[in-house]
Amino acid sequence: MAETVNHPAHYGGDTTYEVIKVLEAWGLDQSFCLGNTIKYIARAGKKVTEISDREKIEDLKKAAWYLNREIVKIEAIHKQGLEIQQQNKRNLKVGKRGTWT
Repeated sequence: MAETVNHPAHYGGDTTYEVIKVLEAWGLDQSFCLGNTIKYIARAGKKVTEISDREKIEDLKKAAWYLNREIVKIEAIHKQGLEIQQQNKRNLKVGKRGTWT
């Protein structure tokens, strides 16, 4: 019987290239969205069923969804950081004698 819990074949089986091992080696096991992106790309087309093409497309769409979510999150953090920098610049003004006011 095929292993379906610990080392399923569609995630690379118990090899060096098993998805969880790759994610850990790359330090992506702490990022849910990036980890799922890699997972769904790695398993796309690996499940052998009668509807494998549809499942491959579905896995790739899931990967794109998670990747887009990570991009939106990073952009929001970057935007927030820029807004804080601008706020700090407005709050710091130099007086006539070179002292902070």
